[in-house]
Amino acid sequence: MISILHSLFSESLRALALDYSLLQFEKPKVAEHGDIATNIAMLLAKKVGKNPRQLAKDIIAHLTIDATLIEKVEIAGPGFINIKFTNYFFQQRLKEILAQKKNFGKNEQRNIGKTAQVEFVSANPTGPLTVGHGRNAVFGDTVARLLEWRGYTVTREYYFNNAGRQMRVLGDSVRLRYLQLLGDTLEFPTDYYQGEYITDIAQKLVNEYNDGLRSETAEGIFKQKAEAEIFEDIKKTCLRMGIAFDMFYNENTLYESGKVNDVISELKQNGVAFESEGALWLKKEALGSEKDKVIVKSSGEPTYRLPDIAYHREKIRRGFDVMIDILGSDHIATYPDVIAGLLALGEQKTDVDKIKVLIHQFVTILQDGEVVKMSTRKANFITLDELMDETSADVVRYFFLMRSIGSHLNFDLKLAKEQSDENPVYYLQYAHARIASIIRFSESQQPTANSQQPDADVTLLKEESEILLMKILNEFPDVIENVALTYEPHLLCEYLHKVAGAFHKFYHDHRVVTEDEQSTQARLALCEGAKIVLGNGLSLLGISKPEKM
Repeated sequence: MISILHSLFSESLRALALDYSLLQFEKPKVAEHGDIATNIAMLLAKKVGKNPRQLAKDIIAHLTIDATLIEKVEIAGPGFINIKFTNYFFQQRLKEILAQKKNFGKNEQRNIGKTAQVEFVSANPTGPLTVGHGRNAVFGDTVARLLEWRGYTVTREYYFNNAGRQMRVLGDSVRLRYLQLLGDTLEFPTDYYQGEYITDIAQKLVNEYNDGLRSETAEGIFKQKAEAEIFEDIKKTCLRMGIAFDMFYNENTLYESGKVNDVISELKQNGVAFESEGALWLKKEALGSEKDKVIVKSSGEPTYRLPDIAYHREKIRRGFDVMIDILGSDHIATYPDVIAGLLALGEQKTDVDKIKVLIHQFVTILQDGEVVKMSTRKANFITLDELMDETSADVVRYFFLMRSIGSHLNFDLKLAKEQSDENPVYYLQYAHARIASIIRFSESQQPTANSQQPDADVTLLKEESEILLMKILNEFPDVIENVALTYEPHLLCEYLHKVAGAFHKFYHDHRVVTEDEQSTQARLALCEGAKIVLGNGLSLLGISKPEKM
């Protein structure tokens, strides 16, 4: 709908020699004001020295209006232009939904041939994925799906580090549990990894080697076994949520290939890095901050900034058109240093601007109204697998997506387990299944009934709830475009609930299968249109679309 209007109004503005780059449309808050509105006359009035209402009249006068599609165009208030479409317009759009089916809502053409990389989860292999990683995982995969719908070829990437202190602690945690299983009495440090998964890994080593590993160091087979087992578990958990990665990128390769050292050398050569107190610092002028930042500690250990700068330079060199980082809110104050570091290296701003960092707030799990505290090392966390066992993969995905990532999320386990309209994902899936049931019933009652019959007379759909449902279904492509551009999938969740609500209202008001075959075919077509939109939306969210419930 917006693309049609954009073309129509752009033509008028060009005829008036006016700037159409500011052209935008939005749905009026009051239904009586029409189906859509633009404030373009108000935006341009001062620039051209005209009264906004007069300019609006001039714009309308140069519109080439098809009366079969647009019922009226009116000026409101200080210069808003309100547009109301005909019922015929929405009836024809329903036919387009039925014709396009799974492709309805896609906008691939402008991005064909472009590539995108989405880097998400990226948890080091020190334990199972917890709910703390779940929001990152689901959001990242959904962003990737949205980019694919817009025509990008997407690489889903997992960046991790299997070296450093936390991995040494992991290996030693397994080693100590291994010795305990052999009967040794020894102290297990409180800051080591406490979870049962550590004992499970140690038990596998006992089963395989008996006591043959007593003299092995923590960083040998103990760390290797732990990493392999945990990573396999992480991959299985992701697959259970419908997430498969195209690439796993190990931070260590940045050191082994000399790329980190290259970054250090170039920063020094560019005069933006200096040594002080045994550490290497990045100058505050390069960072645009109030103080210098350490990139290599006096111990010789790099801070996260250094390998991340090297990693992101590799992303740029790999030639992606878009690079998305999904990060937790603990990175909000530090990721700008990585961006600044890339510019300090001399990377082109146009390339650095291709990196988009999306920050999500953390998740709180509520169990019977009480907050469940979580810590990977103390092992009082809820794993994603446990959360899916309690609910389902669909529920987990939906609950992580239904709120803006910029807001804290309370995951209510009691609500998540309900199978009622109170549970938002159940409400959507039930609407899809209910439509499927109506279509099956129609086929059993009328052998000639066909919800996808191309010659169904959709002009018979004139009742208020029928028109309302068609209008809402027609919004889907514009909603997807907005969600994809803003990276806000919670808006899709809200929209799908509006679709489900409008369908239930239509179904409450009107019988679909009646003795009137033409009316039946028309309403079946509307049901099929709603099913297509719900199905496409659920697919984008990575949620199943049941035919029966």
